[in-house]
Amino acid sequence: MILDWTLIFVFPALMIFAGAFDLLTMTIPNQVSLALVAAFLCLAPFAGFGWETIGLHVALGAAMLVVTIAMFAMGWIGGGDAKVFAAASLWMGPAHTLDFAVIAGLCGGVLTIAILGLRTIPLPAGLAGQTWLSRLHTAGGDVPYGIALAAAGVIVYPDTVWMQGLI
Repeated sequence: MILDWTLIFVFPALMIFAGAFDLLTMTIPNQVSLALVAAFLCLAPFAGFGWETIGLHVALGAAMLVVTIAMFAMGWIGGGDAKVFAAASLWMGPAHTLDFAVIAGLCGGVLTIAILGLRTIPLPAGLAGQTWLSRLHTAGGDVPYGIALAAAGVIVYPDTVWMQGLI
């Protein structure tokens, strides 16, 4: 029973934390990605994953880390986004990583359009003093893509092998 609740909530909670932290600070701490990896490695055997399945998920996560670090090196995404995407891919596995990537891209597009729209209107005086909101409102500023990754993770997670039989 405790394992079921852990499986249901650990991944979404960590992803939501990553998105919220990125929104407020424009960074995602390494500890979030490390927690995702550690939780995967701790929970996978108890969820019935065999060594071959765990190895496949780890290989996929490592491959996604290589891809996303290359994207970071080209300036396309932030370093925290790269690490969170790779760590989340461990949880998504081969069956759902593409779904996760596509939905993250769609959510990221919507997020970017919303932020660009926000930047075209003046902030009300009462909100202008909020550091995180001022940072979002700055023309040419970054987009906290961790929000899109969190949304995609929460959307796709119920379809993963982790949830089969639980919901």
